[in-house]
Amino acid sequence: MCNRYRAASVVRIRDAFGFTYIESGPPIEYRYKLTGTGPLQPGPFIRRRELVVGQWGLTPDGSATLKPVNQRTGRPLSTNNARWDPARLQPEARSFRGPWDRRQRCLIPVEDFDEPYWGTGRNIWWRFRRADGQPLAVAGLWNDWTDPATGEAIPSYTMLTINCNAHPVLSLMHKPDVDAQGAPLPPERQDKRTIVALERGSWEQWLHGTREEAAALVRLPADDLYVHGPADPQVQVQLPLLG
Repeated sequence: MCNRYRAASVVRIRDAFGFTYIESGPPIEYRYKLTGTGPLQPGPFIRRRELVVGQWGLTPDGSATLKPVNQRTGRPLSTNNARWDPARLQPEARSFRGPWDRRQRCLIPVEDFDEPYWGTGRNIWWRFRRADGQPLAVAGLWNDWTDPATGEAIPSYTMLTINCNAHPVLSLMHKPDVDAQGAPLPPERQDKRTIVALERGSWEQWLHGTREEAAALVRLPADDLYVHGPADPQVQVQLPLLG
């Protein structure tokens, strides 16, 4: 899963994705932070033929509030990541089924993203970015929520996540899943998750293809797609397979 990333700048989005955003008011880049984006904060995404800024944390259909809550319990919902069900070829949670069925898919321009590495017994943020220097195009879903007070449609989005147990580096991230006694589960029972990075030749298929065509793109990245290391350059840690 991903709870921390840096969005690509307007210039990087223009150069990589071809969008020149023109609108009255403050430049779009002033509406989100380049220093880092967290859940429920604003970030840019591309849907259909437009670049917009919305809430990172998809607001499900029928929600009474922009910030997602469980309609039964009233507790906050975490919707910045949408777990993918490979058996059913759709998101696991019902919160994302409407946008998926309506083909409300988007690209999220990402400069880099961080995952927690716990191999030393404490969290070390580990940063990933494309090895070729280009921004990432992360597979996502979007939705609009209508403010009952103003009638304004406010966009939101989520990143798809998939199991990455088979990836040599991404499988090392996150705390290990444990059993009822607190002992780490064996590797085959771990459920490590990562985002879905789409290559340029797949962007149109993801945005405009059928559900079946889009589902075919949901897969692990190539082993050499990313360069990576501690987010804090002063931290000196080597991953086990690199040591």
